[in-house]
Amino acid sequence: MQHRSLGTHGLVVSEIGLGTMGFTMAYGPGADRDENIALIHHARDIGVTFFDTAELYGLGKHLNEQIVGEAVAPFRDEVVIATKFGFSFGADGRPSGANSKPEHIREVAEASLRALGTDVIDVFYQHRVDPDVPIEDVAGAVKGLIDEGKVKYFGLSEAGPETIRKANAVQPVSVLQTEYSIFEREVEQDVLPVVEELGIGFVAYSPLGRGFLTGDVKPAEEWDATDFRRNNPRWQGENYTRNKQIIDELSAFAATKGITTPQLALAWLLAQADDFVPIPGTRSTTRLEENAGAADVVLTPEDLARIQEIVPNGAYGARYAEGNVPVWV
Repeated sequence: MQHRSLGTHGLVVSEIGLGTMGFTMAYGPGADRDENIALIHHARDIGVTFFDTAELYGLGKHLNEQIVGEAVAPFRDEVVIATKFGFSFGADGRPSGANSKPEHIREVAEASLRALGTDVIDVFYQHRVDPDVPIEDVAGAVKGLIDEGKVKYFGLSEAGPETIRKANAVQPVSVLQTEYSIFEREVEQDVLPVVEELGIGFVAYSPLGRGFLTGDVKPAEEWDATDFRRNNPRWQGENYTRNKQIIDELSAFAATKGITTPQLALAWLLAQADDFVPIPGTRSTTRLEENAGAADVVLTPEDLARIQEIVPNGAYGARYAEGNVPVWV
């Protein structure tokens, strides 16, 4: 596995990272804690050095961070841990709204450091933009943590061009994380040109279209009641039928190259720019190895043109159910 620089401030990670959200939320019942830890160990063994977690993924209790921290403890200095702040939580542990007040950012940082069992957070993202807190105040709070040595790099997630510019003027933003895949292309028009201009690295979450680009698909009503996809528009009705047709075409094309559909999708992302890094999530060792194998796939200009023919504008249907859409501001 080769490595890539994210941004211009010294952040270097493996070409393929590992998103851990699915360990504890969103995709049905999670795997056993020991199995999650074993998966992270195997990821490191095959060259993955970039692990993505968040306070949110433990429903405000930092449970996901605890798993990641315990897993990487034997080789902490060899890997990069990214985590996120930006929510308040109710008594039931569910998010009750955005909260990026400077004092709250510091509270989350201290709690995350304890949960991860480390003395520094490598990448600290604002998980979602808080409309009630000026982004300059957010950047200033993270700058304070960086100056104290508790955080190395500042990141934003799902932020728009104006927010990125304002934050970067206070504390240089090393990396932006936003959903991006063959199926989700919204960032291409306004966001990607800004991160390129400012020298900010880009991390693509849900790079496999929340599972659609694995080719292992079924309509919304067949997913577990706790699974995000049960209520996602792309898995419903006519959208599902059309998206399944796209997957069938992509899978057929991937087969001509002797690779899998997920490998095609991840290689496509890697080919977009030298400072793009996808963080596919999985709880499967087989899928982990398959995803890592995408780093060895080389797509020609003709291959990329063929993919564009098959999927010129991304998937059919909104990426979130109504009312759950992150707004770029």
